[in-house]
Amino acid sequence: MQRPRIRSKDNQEMLLKSYQAFQSDGRMQRAVVRKLMRQCSTRNYEGALDECLDGYGIKRSSVSRHFKVRTAAELKELLERPVPSDLLAVLIDAKYFPKQCIIVALGIDREGRKHVLGLWQGATETAAVVKGLLEDLVARGLETQRKLLVVMDGGKALRKAVQHVLGDNAVVQRCRVHKQRNIVEHVPKEKQGQAVWRLRAAWDKADAKAAEKELRKIVHWLEDINPMAARSLEEGLEETLTLQKLGVNRRLADCLSSTNMIESCFARAGSLLHRVKRWHDGKMILRWAASALKVAEKGFRRIRAFEHLGALEEALTHSDNLLKAA
Repeated sequence: MQRPRIRSKDNQEMLLKSYQAFQSDGRMQRAVVRKLMRQCSTRNYEGALDECLDGYGIKRSSVSRHFKVRTAAELKELLERPVPSDLLAVLIDAKYFPKQCIIVALGIDREGRKHVLGLWQGATETAAVVKGLLEDLVARGLETQRKLLVVMDGGKALRKAVQHVLGDNAVVQRCRVHKQRNIVEHVPKEKQGQAVWRLRAAWDKADAKAAEKELRKIVHWLEDINPMAARSLEEGLEETLTLQKLGVNRRLADCLSSTNMIESCFARAGSLLHRVKRWHDGKMILRWAASALKVAEKGFRRIRAFEHLGALEEALTHSDNLLKAA
């Protein structure tokens, strides 16, 4: 008999205690996750095993159960592990699923190492969701008594959520990639290329005042093309120049001026997520998102120009004076 079965008096299937004990060490669940994350489907799992005892539970339904058990454990571990105490920067960005949104926080420590800090679920990227994520990080050890660079996208509502949880110790750098994308979407196709190179040229200036002056010119230029595009650039304009105002090394500033590192995490595991044909519920989305992030985390390297993070830490300490002077 390939799979032992026993039924109760009311004809409900029951699990044998001996069978449960056979699978309780977690090795089967870990093996299932490794193979599914390497693009072996639940339908093909049985054929992917060269050697396996009969009755070990390699049918599609069994593999799905193993995967759920293991990914639920990975999600629990990710949501409960302590936040590193030596963080200099926190990046916040969203990944959209059908009818769901996962907000992810990625931390950068003093050595330039990246850490997946946590994730939070919501219908859209709102202030309440970001606030919930940050409050969870604080509860797990995120320090709020010293200056911290926060790289994020979003409007005034999300900015208020950061202010509410981290207070004045949050030094915000708006994501330039998201800002550029939002502006270009408002501009006619024949003007999009010009908008992109003008924005990049302005942000590429080392002097913050010169960069801001050029951005103000772009706002004036956009007024005649699309006033909404001009308003989009104007909102949070100064916070797109935070790293210049702090005098951060140019290569390090290029790395920390956007939330691309979070997008890279999901891009690295994108082929895994695209294989899912139907998202059943929010729990499934959380489990898959956590597993994708854990897979990406194994391949993390230190950020570019990490040797300049000491200067960034010193600049953050004096950020109030530096931002006022700029």
